[in-house]
Amino acid sequence: MPIVWTQDPAANKLLETDPLALLIGMVLDQQVKMEKAFGGPYELKQRLGHLDAGQIAKMDPERLDKLFRERPALHRFPGSMARRVQAMCAAVVADYGGDAGSVWRDAKDGVELAARIKKLPGFGDMKTKILVAILAKKFDVRPPGWEEQAANWHSVADVDSEESMVQARVVKRDMKAKSRPSP
Repeated sequence: MPIVWTQDPAANKLLETDPLALLIGMVLDQQVKMEKAFGGPYELKQRLGHLDAGQIAKMDPERLDKLFRERPALHRFPGSMARRVQAMCAAVVADYGGDAGSVWRDAKDGVELAARIKKLPGFGDMKTKILVAILAKKFDVRPPGWEEQAANWHSVADVDSEESMVQARVVKRDMKAKSRPSP
């Protein structure tokens, strides 16, 4: 199932071919439309001239912040997302030698896969489950036991058309509404 999460085929292709782009998109997928979040890695690459975890990790934080704020801003909260992306890149460098794909490529089972993802800055329980589902459905990454660690709801992992994007938004909105405390 090809990735069609943005209106830009080049941005979609980057998500399919660059594991770091996929991780950055997942980090950015918070409080913005999915198309904005997943278009962010492509736009960041255009601004930086690369997507290299090591270089992003050691960048001057103020310079990265400015790149995120450059119009159009890469996120609704550019400063905090610049810091979060930089921290995630630093973890990829420290734990995986800068090779984002080894986060999942070397996982022996679903439990280890989920633990590796959840350890990354910017990944809580839900994002971890969604990324496990994406890896299984879009990239055929299916270590033993992955099913128990994956999102079992309609998420971006299931988006393959405009209609399924709308459905993912409805599910996400409903989940958020159910998680809020009642007045």
